[in-house]
Amino acid sequence: MAGMSGCSCRWQWAEAKSMGVGCWFPSSTTKRSFRPVIVSVSAISDDNSHSYTSSGRKLEEEGIKGSGTTARDRRLLRIRQEKRQREYDLLNNYPAWAKVLENACKDDAELRAVLGDSIGNPELMRKRVEDRVRKKGRDFQKSKTGSVLAFKVTFRDFNPLDSYIWFELFGSPSDRDVNLIGNVIQSWYVMGRLGAFNSSNLQLANSSVEYDPLYDADKGFKVMPSSFHDISDIEFQENWGRVWVDLGTSDYFAIDVLLNCLTVLSSEYLGIQQIVFGGRRMGDWEEGMTSPEYGYKYFKI
Repeated sequence: MAGMSGCSCRWQWAEAKSMGVGCWFPSSTTKRSFRPVIVSVSAISDDNSHSYTSSGRKLEEEGIKGSGTTARDRRLLRIRQEKRQREYDLLNNYPAWAKVLENACKDDAELRAVLGDSIGNPELMRKRVEDRVRKKGRDFQKSKTGSVLAFKVTFRDFNPLDSYIWFELFGSPSDRDVNLIGNVIQSWYVMGRLGAFNSSNLQLANSSVEYDPLYDADKGFKVMPSSFHDISDIEFQENWGRVWVDLGTSDYFAIDVLLNCLTVLSSEYLGIQQIVFGGRRMGDWEEGMTSPEYGYKYFKI
């Protein structure tokens, strides 16, 4: 029996070894203990390689490249290559005329206003210049410093009876610029003083003039008048200007009238960056600084 037992153990060892399972069955004299054995099986095909445990769970995703680099490394490499390609295209394919315009912008405020944020984008630069030529038409050679960009309008605790209206220009105004904006504000004040901004008498505002509308003069005469009360001189320090106003009983559409006038003024003659209604101090404004040596100018209303 002992011989048969030894033969049986040797046969089991030989059979297990031939199956590729590295386990050892102890002899009958040793206390037997069984432990779970995990067998790893690899299924190799011609196209892809997959690894599974004995329970069938997939260890590696299909199609992973064995290049020795991670997906993140390959993605970063692709990004660097695309960046180098863009830099090469920008350097070698950037139009010569666009470079000329960029250099000219350094000394030409009007051209800077025309191009705006399009610098670096040749197609957008071309479109901005074409729009500018189309708007000026035959007067393209005419000296003009208007802006093709709309100015910004904001309100800061605006009190129509006691507030400043601020103007930010693209640069320090010339004497001509001061006279232009001064004449506009003065005309606006004179119209308001004469009761022009009275919404109680807008008989023709919503009427059609196609059929000869009728105007009731007696009704207009009996309407309660409205009047612009007071205004200060217009002051400038560098590229900022301001005027104090008391609209009195004038209606608020007086502000719309002013903005309509300033829109055309900015577009055709004098570039304005922004207009602020209200506020006590804007930019680097210094109270009491009235010396022309420091950029102070004014227009007498």
